[in-house]
Amino acid sequence: MDKVLRPKVTPMHKWHMEQGANLALFGGYEMPLWYPSGVKREHLTVLTNAGIFDTSHMAVVVLEGSGSQDLLQLCFTRDLNACVGKDKKPISPGKCVYGLFLDNRGFVIDDAIVYQLSATLHMIVVNAGMGETIATHLRDRSEGLDVTIRDLTDKLGKMDIQGPLSAKIMAKILKNPEVVFDGMPYFTFKGYFDDSSVLSEAVLLSDGTPVMLSRTGYTGEFGFEIFLNLKDTERVWAMILEAGEAFGIIPCGLAARDSLRVGAVLPLSHQDIGPWPFINNPWEFALSLRDDKKGFTKKFIGWESLEKKKSFEYIYPFAGFNLRKISAGDVSSVIDSSGKTIGKVLTCATDMGIDRVRDRIYSIASPDRPKEFNPRGLSCGFVKTTEQLNYGDTVELRDGKRSISVLITDDIRPDRTARIAIKNML
Repeated sequence: MDKVLRPKVTPMHKWHMEQGANLALFGGYEMPLWYPSGVKREHLTVLTNAGIFDTSHMAVVVLEGSGSQDLLQLCFTRDLNACVGKDKKPISPGKCVYGLFLDNRGFVIDDAIVYQLSATLHMIVVNAGMGETIATHLRDRSEGLDVTIRDLTDKLGKMDIQGPLSAKIMAKILKNPEVVFDGMPYFTFKGYFDDSSVLSEAVLLSDGTPVMLSRTGYTGEFGFEIFLNLKDTERVWAMILEAGEAFGIIPCGLAARDSLRVGAVLPLSHQDIGPWPFINNPWEFALSLRDDKKGFTKKFIGWESLEKKKSFEYIYPFAGFNLRKISAGDVSSVIDSSGKTIGKVLTCATDMGIDRVRDRIYSIASPDRPKEFNPRGLSCGFVKTTEQLNYGDTVELRDGKRSISVLITDDIRPDRTARIAIKNML
């Protein structure tokens, strides 16, 4: 008799059930899609206050040894010697960078954030269920290098606090918030591992709990990702909710996380990026392209296939004219102005915090939004086409039953807060 595989759960699973969360399978884990508060409230609260997300399903891989950066230079799309800031400085301890792992065809295995803890120690955060895949991919290419590769899947807790009031909430539970927040711009972090893969005391909460605090997230809004020892997860979750009660914090599920990331033009791995060449898309900044974009600053797995640019498919963001959306995937089609079918829809979601006023999209958080602005929400997402389009083109999306008109655009939700300095959010 075949063994029945039960879904994995995070340390917060019991809490989610007690709160009446709507649960579903995602990446092999049973995760909350939304709570009784509902997706719309969760989405809007992240834009105006703060929300907390259980992200312990994300996988962590650690590389240690003098060859760890050399291995990443071979396997990771970003050039770690030229990837930080507008002047492309080398990565250094306390800095992290977004990029991808590709196969020899230039197809996406997974996207990831690489954290440099020291010159010989790197942490990689990949998507749920991808820890073993990425660890194996790295091991298979590590011959001759001094590097130890450890898959820490399910050995760390993780949660994200996202929204403009996140810093004020974290300041209430950090032991030394002024010290921690000093010199912590976007895509930096504080905290590290000791030799036994347990978080050390670089960043302490008020009760002495060690955490790793990162100025990153998957919503496009100001906030933090928090890594911590597994045993501390539920207690720290409760601390954040208590500290944030006066600031209107609420728990948020994966549905709000998805609608927020789409409005922020962030891809979902294995859906918006996947088994096709990683070119002709809004995220080519994740490649180690030269300034003239006619080649790469280093050789990495997949670079030759990308340089040949044999792909004639293009990915574009879009925004609709109302909140109506359609089903994505193979049931969908993209129709150009001449009536020709030119592709399919990869993602179609509703960003409930935005709306059009005349020809412009505003966010509920836009400082110059019209008086009494009350967004209904707009459909938005990504299409993959066989024809090159221009920003400003209108196309029709169909799923067999429904049809909507949308505008091809280079951005969706305006006035996002992710990059704002901490001092301006306190």
